[in-house]
Amino acid sequence: MTNIGIALAVIGAACAALFAGIGSAKGVGLVGEAAAGVVSVDPSKFSKVLILQLLPGTQGLYGLLTAILMLSRVGIIGGTPADLTAAQGLMFLAASLPIAIVGLFSGIAQGRAAAAGVGITAKKPDHNGKGIIMAAMVETYAILALLISILLIYNISI
Repeated sequence: MTNIGIALAVIGAACAALFAGIGSAKGVGLVGEAAAGVVSVDPSKFSKVLILQLLPGTQGLYGLLTAILMLSRVGIIGGTPADLTAAQGLMFLAASLPIAIVGLFSGIAQGRAAAAGVGITAKKPDHNGKGIIMAAMVETYAILALLISILLIYNISI
């Protein structure tokens, strides 16, 4: 017999990884486009713009971490799948939403901020740290969403 609760939890894990991953891919791509122009003019700035390009990639990692924790918690990874009710499955699905949604939007927003930081690096390489700090500010909200998702995952009774 199909366990709808497990199916909903798996959908939640997939949403966390999928949407946060999309946000990161879009953000990293935005910065890569800006960075490629700078590096084509001055290859010595590669390491500085690479740091900026890496920043929006963290949302995808947070989504992946959330998915792994959720799949582990319900027994899909490293155990016997739990017999979840539909309500419990919906709670796991809901627990994935903070990092799924915030990861999607903050990955893109962080990419835009980091792309602006690439512009700073192009004109004033000594001010690269300011661009990194501006992009890192967006990270705060992804971290908060990750924390909420983890707290929710581990406070669902199964």
